Amino acid sequence: MTLDQFKLTIHMVSSLDGFIAKKDNSISWFETSHSYDNGVDGEDPVEFLKTIDCYVMGYHTYELALLLSKDYGWAYGDKPTVVLTTRPLQSDRKNLTFYSGNLNTLIIDRLKPNFNNVWVVGGSKLTKEFLTQKLVDEIRVSILPIILGEGLAFFDQIGQEHLLILKDAKAYKNGMVELCYDVKK
Repeated sequence: MTLDQFKLTIHMVSSLDGFIAKKDNSISWFETSHSYDNGVDGEDPVEFLKTIDCYVMGYHTYELALLLSKDYGWAYGDKPTVVLTTRPLQSDRKNLTFYSGNLNTLIIDRLKPNFNNVWVVGGSKLTKEFLTQKLVDEIRVSILPIILGEGLAFFDQIGQEHLLILKDAKAYKNGMVELCYDVKK
């Protein structure tokens, strides 16, 4: 792997008002039956997911993913997944590792040498840490057609301004809008 190809992407699914989960952590609102005739069909999920080399998530997202996997299966497949936690956690999954330490060290020592396309998939505290340390190359947010009114905010009061450059915007037939931004460094 060449280091100049490495890209760290933050991806979140959000309500229009910027929440990534309800107060009770539920995400039942992810399912939408909305129809937007002018929207495009989504990419083939299987083919798209092949472009992601590794996932990084916080322990809250990990615990939610474990809970959801009972009904829907493990959403991250066999891809290497790093869970950031200071708590002692265990897993039977061979592709899952736990990490506690400096984010810069994680990227330089473990991620960059092994992967090109790394996705941070949750949660808001983790997103804040990656952004404030200027470790993010791209932000992708999938906005669903709903206003939740309250819940867990996407960006957890970052406290810094970050200039973004719009790279792509798509409206899908299900009413979801995906925005993709490069993070100006």
